[in-house]
Amino acid sequence: MNKILDCAFRVCYVQIMNNDKKEHEFDGYRSLLVLDEISRNQDLTQRDLSKNLGIALGLINSYIKNLVGKGYVTVSSIPKKRYKYYLTPQGFSEKTRLTYEHLRNFTNLYRVARKDFRHLFSDMERSGIRKVAFCGVDEIAEIAYMSLREVNIELAGVADDAKKDGDFFGYRVLPVSAVPSLGTELVIITSFQRGEKLRAALMGQGVKEEEICDISRGGWLKKIEA
Repeated sequence: MNKILDCAFRVCYVQIMNNDKKEHEFDGYRSLLVLDEISRNQDLTQRDLSKNLGIALGLINSYIKNLVGKGYVTVSSIPKKRYKYYLTPQGFSEKTRLTYEHLRNFTNLYRVARKDFRHLFSDMERSGIRKVAFCGVDEIAEIAYMSLREVNIELAGVADDAKKDGDFFGYRVLPVSAVPSLGTELVIITSFQRGEKLRAALMGQGVKEEEICDISRGGWLKKIEA
């Protein structure tokens, strides 16, 4: 289940710290991850939880205390000053509630992303663009790929230094340095989280700014209309 939730998190909460409401949702997501880990393995230490979830040890301690205080988790001592964590019936109920809440958010935003990509690629097609590349491999890139297949535009290649030599729907993921040799008309940055970093990497390889469509920036459709 963590893989599904992590996918939902990356798509839904890329701008998570923008306001207090989203910060509250972010806390809910992390609480869900902790509850899920404990439900599957009661022998985890706080250090194990920190490593498995990629959350700082101090924060794990705070979340555990909060979950215990709310009656969602109980703690029992075992030899060698270690502890076992158990979900209470209320904890299982809260885990189920949070799961549905976050998956609902993911479904809504997936629908919006699909709609936006359809509009983008349709505008590209009408503008005569026939060959593009993706830069950035994550769930957003997968949504972009599904939308691109609905128009007559060739995907010349997919680049991401962090995922190079991996597989993306049958395409070997290339290093960013290979993008200029693909002969594309536009390069689409298909990552919300790493947009600025990928843009800088592309421009460092000689890709012109006007040849880059960055979905994490406003006004990206205007480049197609110009």
